[in-house]
Amino acid sequence: FLLMPMPDPTRSAVARENEAFDTVRNSADASHQINISSAVPSPPSFNDQLSRRSAVSKLITSSTAAVTAGAASSIPMPAGVANAVDSVKQVTLNSKNKKPFPLASFGLQVYDDDTAYRLTLTALEVGYRNFFASVLAGNQKGFARAVKASGLPRDELYICGTVLSNRVNGEQAAYKKTKQGCLENMSAMAAGNIDKLDMIMLDYPGPNDESIRGQWRAFEEMHSEDKTVDDLAVSNFSPNQLDAIMAIPGATRPTVNQLPFSVAYHPQGILDYNSKRDVLVQSWSPLSRVLPRYGGVLDAIGKNYGKSAAQVGLRWIVQNGAAFSTQSKSKTHFEEDLNVFDFALSDEEMAKVTQLAAAGVL
Repeated sequence: FLLMPMPDPTRSAVARENEAFDTVRNSADASHQINISSAVPSPPSFNDQLSRRSAVSKLITSSTAAVTAGAASSIPMPAGVANAVDSVKQVTLNSKNKKPFPLASFGLQVYDDDTAYRLTLTALEVGYRNFFASVLAGNQKGFARAVKASGLPRDELYICGTVLSNRVNGEQAAYKKTKQGCLENMSAMAAGNIDKLDMIMLDYPGPNDESIRGQWRAFEEMHSEDKTVDDLAVSNFSPNQLDAIMAIPGATRPTVNQLPFSVAYHPQGILDYNSKRDVLVQSWSPLSRVLPRYGGVLDAIGKNYGKSAAQVGLRWIVQNGAAFSTQSKSKTHFEEDLNVFDFALSDEEMAKVTQLAAAGVL
């Protein structure tokens, strides 16, 4: 099942949507409640071209069992999580890497290096130690300089870079493009004296299995030969696309599959097909479409714990066994998004939040 290559403007649309979301969130802070009737309009590119969300939705619904007609949607919850405070803030990935993977990550968005520098220092100050620095954001150098300026020991940070190589076709072409991307990541990170990444991630899968094998060959070389990365990961991969990697003899298993998993988007099977392959789901857009639609309900639940609507939305993700990469330009929101590990939603609250959105295609 193929996830269509995305034009670059789509990532920009995601960034614009996140900026609009921050505006809604700031307004909510001012009034202490969110007016869910004033939803943020979708950017034109979400309506005019195949978005990341619709692409992932199509591949999941075409590759997982159909939902029983009329049945309530549900997402399997890890045993022993609900009704007990889950203090786990980090996990060990399937790579058995000695460095744990923090469940809360700061994901840099599309802005200049100076902004990336400033926001990275803010994130470090409030306690973030996991960073998603996508090549698509165009500010890896600013991020890297902030890491250096912080003075924090490198081994205290978990840093993920990305490679965009989904537009080339064929094993060799995909290998070359991905290899180039790996080198470009290391070149940018050198601005902060970062000579090794904790994770490298494919922003999108190649157009077919052959191309995916080429992408993965370059990643394997970065890991085993260049030794400039520890963990390998993917984004927006379907079950079949994950299996294209796992079918390679001796292949390193992907550790993370970054997907748009959230209260507003959780199609049936999105967690199952990853957990069955021992792959952790990380949400790349955990809040942007959540608060405008469902903020009132989440805010009401949050009042039981002294938490905000955003914190309830993030807690729902963690309690479902997934991680998240969030973004903000507000120090207050940075702190808020990190503070979701000292409370737990009840089974009833989890079910209520899960049922806010349909389990199928949005």
